[in-house]
Amino acid sequence: MTAAGPTAGTPKPIPTDPRNTVTHPLADILLDTDIGSDVDDALALGVLLGSPEARITGITTVYGDTLLRARLAHRLGALAGHDLTVVPGATETLSGKEVWWAGHEGRAFTDLETEPVRDTVAADRFLVDSVLARPGATDIIAIAPLANIARAIRLDDRFAAGVRTLYMMGGSFGPGAKAEHNIVSDITAARAVFGSGIRTVVTGLDITTRLRIEQPGIEAIREAGAYGAALAREIDAWTGFTGEPWSVPHDPITALSLLRPDLYTTERGTVEVTDEGLTVFTADPDGNVDLVVDADVEAVAQEIVTRIVRASKRD
Repeated sequence: MTAAGPTAGTPKPIPTDPRNTVTHPLADILLDTDIGSDVDDALALGVLLGSPEARITGITTVYGDTLLRARLAHRLGALAGHDLTVVPGATETLSGKEVWWAGHEGRAFTDLETEPVRDTVAADRFLVDSVLARPGATDIIAIAPLANIARAIRLDDRFAAGVRTLYMMGGSFGPGAKAEHNIVSDITAARAVFGSGIRTVVTGLDITTRLRIEQPGIEAIREAGAYGAALAREIDAWTGFTGEPWSVPHDPITALSLLRPDLYTTERGTVEVTDEGLTVFTADPDGNVDLVVDADVEAVAQEIVTRIVRASKRD
């Protein structure tokens, strides 16, 4: 994959500014992820762990070997000093489309089978129970195919109304739009989520491909302690797979849209998903989707690396 625009290099301190925190009262954050393939999921987790205003109350994994993904998420959290609640979720898509598997998932670590995960409850049930425990006080960051979220919507009709905001990495919008992985991998699930009425902030490829983390940023992460070194191994596995010496931080950009909404410009409307997996946005002031149409990419790039390094230095 290629990207143009600012690159993330050596981190700088984030200035003292009230805009550096979420603009609404602190929410519980649930992260739904296919961590382990593209390294951007792990980087998004790093952004959250390096944000003291963020409170991760649970992680659900989706798509393929979700037990492996869950163990990896717990390991990364532990290296940053956190005992995260991680629940393996749906292994298959609702659409029946075959799961894509890169093959390097988890190989940067040994003994992942020792990592504790919460496998006594289904991920959709965990999501529903977590949201309904504090209706209107939970944000979800969804950075993967959407089977877990769609299953939760189907499981309990109170779930959609109980979610405060869903922050989604998905789709591609504007000129040259193409089918994006998280959507096209499970069109059935994507349609269920967009049609649920959940207030959703969507960041698509047209925004995320404007940024990339290149070697200076990668080395800053690598040198930031045990967690940073472990995360850098994940980066190395992904760049070795792609053959490109950088990472496009799709998912960290999405996570940051919750934490720094002042850096993003959105437009209200609705999204429909075509049979080919394309996402079609229609402006509508009464819609449930806030589509990210622009971002301060230089500031976003800087904050991603700064927050990951902050998480890394907790050890």
